[in-house]
Amino acid sequence: MLDRRALLKGIAALGFTMASFGAYAVGIEPRRHKVTRYRPRLPNWPQSLRLRIAVIADVHACEPWMNLDRIGHIVADTNSLAPDLVFLLGDYMAHHRFVSRPIPASDWAKALAEFKAPLGIHAILGNHDWWDDPDAQRLGHGPVRARRALEAVGIPVYENDARRLTKDGQAFWLAGLGDQLAFQRGVRGAKRRLNWSRGVDDLPGTLAQIDDHAPVILMMHEPDAFPSVPARVALTLAGHTHGGQVAIGGFAPIVPSRYGRRFAYGHIVEEWRHLIVSGGLGCSMAPVRFGVPPEIVLVELGGTP
Repeated sequence: MLDRRALLKGIAALGFTMASFGAYAVGIEPRRHKVTRYRPRLPNWPQSLRLRIAVIADVHACEPWMNLDRIGHIVADTNSLAPDLVFLLGDYMAHHRFVSRPIPASDWAKALAEFKAPLGIHAILGNHDWWDDPDAQRLGHGPVRARRALEAVGIPVYENDARRLTKDGQAFWLAGLGDQLAFQRGVRGAKRRLNWSRGVDDLPGTLAQIDDHAPVILMMHEPDAFPSVPARVALTLAGHTHGGQVAIGGFAPIVPSRYGRRFAYGHIVEEWRHLIVSGGLGCSMAPVRFGVPPEIVLVELGGTP
């Protein structure tokens, strides 16, 4: 029989474990970023075309969790990787109740403009960048303040756009999809408010701009459009999910995707089509991360693996 002393020790140990978990998940893991590297062998990518791509997703700039000093460290660590391109995959804004002070878009945009890459910095928008702009939500169109801030510092924003680039005389296409959850709507039910969203994404229109046989890289914020991406696209890059933000033993119980954990995180290959989903850098809903540390993603294409 379990005596009273043993029971109290067990309760104390459980309380200590829970307190330690909370302290780590709030105070330590969300503030430490790592570099995650991928070298995918892509069927539609020439091995002679070598690219180093730094992927930055879900910054969620705010005080005190993702302040300008921390963004500066992320930029410096990314620059040390010597990427050819930097991709910004959206969600620069933060929306949770634990924000002590929002960071003006002009300030975080200036910080992100410090990335160094010979082929440039290229950005798309995320759902929070649209939801943060009440005028865009009311009027039903952009440009949202995040886009204006990025373009003001010289960072092009792709919304259903494609652009032809070259590296060492070899061409490739970079395409960026408009956000799939741009406009937030709600219907009041008997017990709670149920939200649904509509997007500004146009995948067929984006890919129709590609007019030759050069390989294609596609940026999208939410990975949910991936089942519609044709094999013509060599690589799709996405963010949004944060890898579930909390994962225990690799299992993320909550993933913001209609496909559940199918596109939650990492390198996914389906029918010879390749998708890489970043775990992102910031936090959504609450400043908690466990088992999915913030990450800078480095994708290396071409050459010998």
